Amino acid sequence: MTLRQKQSEFCRMIAMLITFADIHGYELTLGDAYRDPRVHGEFGERKSYSHPKSLHKMRLAVDFNLFRQGQYLTGTHDYLPLGEYWESIGGSWGGRFNDGNHFSLEHEGMK
Repeated sequence: MTLRQKQSEFCRMIAMLITFADIHGYELTLGDAYRDPRVHGEFGERKSYSHPKSLHKMRLAVDFNLFRQGQYLTGTHDYLPLGEYWESIGGSWGGRFNDGNHFSLEHEGMK
């Protein structure tokens, strides 16, 4: 699968995740999605707080802000139902490396 095809698949999967969250009483807002190389450096380059090989730079990762009944949830454990669902559809969830709000699609060994 090419990178562009993977990006399209990632978008479809994100739509599924957002729908899953909504059905289960969660609200999401976007955190970090695309990290522009003019600010964060090209893939493999560290120019900011961003990891040099961040999948955000490849349009294959997004961080969400999670809410339930108007309350902002910040703990990795709060994201567990979403993370497990995300993994069940083929994604990589950041909760496995203490970054609960991170949802990505593996690319060239990066999660």
